[in-house]
Amino acid sequence: MSGGSRRRPTSRARSKVSQSRAPMTKSRGKSATPRRAPQSRPASPASPASLAGPAADEPFSVLESDGKASKDKDPNLPAEQLRRLYEVMLMTRVLDERALALQRQGRIGVYLQALGQEASHVGAAAALRDADWLFPAYRQPGIPVLRGVPLDDIVNEWYGNDGDICKGRQMPVHYSFRQANFVSISSPIGTQISQAVGAGMAARIRGDDTVFMTFFGDGGTSSNDFHCGMNFAGVYSAPVVFVCENNQWAISVPLSQQTASASIAVKASAYGMPGVRVDGNDVLAVYRVCKEAVERARKGEGPTLVETVTYRMASHSSSDDAARYRDAKVYEEWKQRDPIQRFQRYLQKKKLWTEAWDQEIQERAKQAINEAVKQAEARPRPSLDSLFEDVFMNLTPQLVEQRAELLSLKGPESEELGHFPL
Repeated sequence: MSGGSRRRPTSRARSKVSQSRAPMTKSRGKSATPRRAPQSRPASPASPASLAGPAADEPFSVLESDGKASKDKDPNLPAEQLRRLYEVMLMTRVLDERALALQRQGRIGVYLQALGQEASHVGAAAALRDADWLFPAYRQPGIPVLRGVPLDDIVNEWYGNDGDICKGRQMPVHYSFRQANFVSISSPIGTQISQAVGAGMAARIRGDDTVFMTFFGDGGTSSNDFHCGMNFAGVYSAPVVFVCENNQWAISVPLSQQTASASIAVKASAYGMPGVRVDGNDVLAVYRVCKEAVERARKGEGPTLVETVTYRMASHSSSDDAARYRDAKVYEEWKQRDPIQRFQRYLQKKKLWTEAWDQEIQERAKQAINEAVKQAEARPRPSLDSLFEDVFMNLTPQLVEQRAELLSLKGPESEELGHFPL
């Protein structure tokens, strides 16, 4: 038969083919097991005990709209931790607002906000130990704040100046903070997923109890790395918590055009791991779900897929206008579910929130950010020499020649382009 005209085998023939291949599959499975894996993976995925239920169910939540919390669901965190979570969420919003204003003024090139998603990523990351690792996407600015990264380091990255850890080689909000175990963000969608799994597999082989958490949006579930990462994590029982921040939009593509599945979390069963849906605007619910997933991973019971159901209140980026494609009514409905206001009502009932304290947080954040901006704008750009650093320990003859040629070009640097012209 010619190459394009092969007939498909009949059902009987397919059955025989499947039967004949079964022993081979079993054999390959044995040879693929890491020789140094410290323990075997569970025979079947076990859902977190207190959150068991179909992954397509209504999202798990703790907080009611009025701030009340169910006693059997409330994680009952200490007052100090509750106040810290609120402070980080509020500071993240102030940071977001200031950065967008800078972009609109032409002082930085582009910015991506996390407006309305503060609870989703702050609550998830709070469930980790300091020694655990994060492989983020580009809409989790609250995590560096939570982990104590200096504001100067964050703001310098927006400008790409000589104080920027990445030396101006990344777009704004593509952070990389080694001191916080916060791995460099990449623009290509989903690449961090398989990277987190690889790190998790290495930790399991070494026998340590580090947990790895990776973030991505609903659009990221259509990437090759989502399948690759989930499959490897399931097969090798990697200690990874996959957090899909389902904000309903991948730029202008709605969730309905992203997947035909009943939910994102339901996809987990195909990879042999539990999947849980959680209210992404409820910081306590996100914390509790992720805490159980983290502890499960730490005990060697494998990965978990967590779908935080939230909404992208801002446009995709400062270059986008979401009002052109989203339903204004739906936007207003989600606006009423603001995660900060919701958590605020809970704290108020516990007598842990006052308007004066709230204003003090905001004023302190604004002053600190303004000072960081002032310092960042006073710094020079990275030197041209820095283009040739960090790749080779010793420059090749070709690079030495190229550097000399570049430095010999004595032309004025244009100030009209501003920072990161995009």
